[in-house]
Amino acid sequence: MKDSHPVYPYLLQPLDLGFVTLKNRILMGSMHTGLEEEKDGFRRMAAFYAARALGGAGLIVTGGVAPNRSGWVAPFSLRLASPSQVKDHRLITEAVHAAGGRICMQILHAGRYGYHPLCVAPSAIKAPINRFRPRKLSDRGIKATIRDFITCSELAREAGYDGVEIMGSEGYLINQFIARKTNLRDDQWGGSFENRILFPLEIVQGVRKATGDNFILIYRLSMLDLVKGGSTWDEVVQLGKKIEQAGATIINTGIGWHEARVPTIATMVPRAGFAWVTKRLVGEVRIPLVTTNRINMPHVAEAVLAEGCADMVSMARPFLADPDWVNKAAEGRLKEINTCVGCNQACLDQIFSRQTATCLVNPRACRETIIPFVTAEKPKKVAVVGAGPAGLACATTAAARGHAVNLFEASGEIGGQFLLARKIPGKEEFAETLRYYRHQLLLHGVDLRLHTTPRPSDLRDFEEIVISTGVKPRKLALKGVEGDNVSLYTEVISGKKQIGKRVAIIGAGGIGFDVATYLLHERSAPESVEEFMADWGVDMEYGGEGGLGKIRQVTPSRTITLLQRKKTKPGAGLGKTTGWIHRSILKRNGVKILNGVDYLAVSAQGMLIRHDGREQLLEVDDVVICAGQLSELELANELDALGVRYHLIGGALEAGELDAKRAIAQGMEIADRL
Repeated sequence: MKDSHPVYPYLLQPLDLGFVTLKNRILMGSMHTGLEEEKDGFRRMAAFYAARALGGAGLIVTGGVAPNRSGWVAPFSLRLASPSQVKDHRLITEAVHAAGGRICMQILHAGRYGYHPLCVAPSAIKAPINRFRPRKLSDRGIKATIRDFITCSELAREAGYDGVEIMGSEGYLINQFIARKTNLRDDQWGGSFENRILFPLEIVQGVRKATGDNFILIYRLSMLDLVKGGSTWDEVVQLGKKIEQAGATIINTGIGWHEARVPTIATMVPRAGFAWVTKRLVGEVRIPLVTTNRINMPHVAEAVLAEGCADMVSMARPFLADPDWVNKAAEGRLKEINTCVGCNQACLDQIFSRQTATCLVNPRACRETIIPFVTAEKPKKVAVVGAGPAGLACATTAAARGHAVNLFEASGEIGGQFLLARKIPGKEEFAETLRYYRHQLLLHGVDLRLHTTPRPSDLRDFEEIVISTGVKPRKLALKGVEGDNVSLYTEVISGKKQIGKRVAIIGAGGIGFDVATYLLHERSAPESVEEFMADWGVDMEYGGEGGLGKIRQVTPSRTITLLQRKKTKPGAGLGKTTGWIHRSILKRNGVKILNGVDYLAVSAQGMLIRHDGREQLLEVDDVVICAGQLSELELANELDALGVRYHLIGGALEAGELDAKRAIAQGMEIADRL
């Protein structure tokens, strides 16, 4: 089923690099998946990258590969330093080439970001996000490191890669040499900007000389450091020109150091929010420029190129969400694109927890060889009850496998908790997931029955029954809780209850943070790029170091107090890579957070609590309850009483903190077993 065919003349146009032509302007950007460290990692990486090549990516860049041990991101990370390691890499390149794709290997030296005692840097300055202090590289060590980069690129060519990407951004070793913040040397490698950029220039020149002219050499240039002591715009331009002269084929854009306090890829970042940075460099160099960050749909990518922001677009996580992104765009199947929502939950958060990455909306990502899609040997009649994320994943997967599926939903709309999530400022992308599932239901012929709550007798003819009835908010046994000034979070986010200017929120988990954000930023449209940059202190005029400017002062629309019974850190369950963002937003808006609180009563005057051993009245207009959820199990209990077998998934199986990643994965995995 195709949409009316849109035209993407810029996005799908070939790019002639002189010695090779890329079939389109889409770069699958580098991302660490954790497969690099898996026992059967190379075979799994081969399948992962081949699927994206088959899906139409014009050029793929691998996750970072260290040129030596000191360059490891973590102990025993992937390294290419010896001819004996070439054979494994050929599994990847041969699979990609067989699928009609091209692939470059990223060479990444972590420098002071290396999470191990062997880490090195231009100066012995400890990174704020690392517990290991780096050893200062000697002059001899610097020259040896340059040779290691060159050797690594030669081995990459021998392994069959079409090129390499030299990672010079995001605060890794090369970036550490360039920035005054991290390079305090007084020898030929430090001091003046000309000295500080000698390290990357020697690497690029050496790699080009060693690999020859017909080898793609991408340099990842940090165009916006977003840290004090970072590069100025004039320095970025100067380095870009010299990198071109040194022999680079393409310049890719790097945005922000890992220690920067500005969100760069999370879902609240506006789509293509940093394309303006790359556009500033257009015309300063003659080689192709790649722009990146939060480009997740074809019309966004097309607009970026049409507006002259770059010659190519880079997307990494969108290829986790949908390996066939490019082919679907080219064939006009836009509604079939499974859009990256920028949540970080199953990709970056899992990587930082030493787990293999996957994708919240596509649990098969990075598990192509472990849980491949397989059609059903014997089609069955399947009932799925509940059209939240778990039920949608189950129903669409089962139907795609060939089963006859009926999906029952008590309300008049699919989506469950995603209907609420999409209304949280910064989480609007969840609407794309619902768009995807709506189309999948149609595409695979799922019989959707809205406004329907089946009874056990309605399910007797089904061979398989899946219960995904989700959760309901937990209520509190608290004096005054039935008053008009007390609301459940569902009533607030759905718009059923209007809330006053002074609010107490009971529960400081993920939902409590979301409700606070919702009440602070009620708006009809996502933030513009300009508003976002002003809120986070990014200077779009680029007048100083690192592109940083003044953070726009805000006048909070409400006075909010977030309360938690536990004495643990509020928001402890927030994402590893995004929790700091949510905390920063609340802090900037003056939200007060109290833990170790006893809830005593609610009255017309406010909420009575005990905190630090004393009672106090919070003078608030409204109290919102975000005190957890309970599984909705009425139908499951009825089936139990009748001895009817069923499968339980999602919130119905485990309420806890709402977890869409778990729910969607369970839905797909159950459907795979039917």
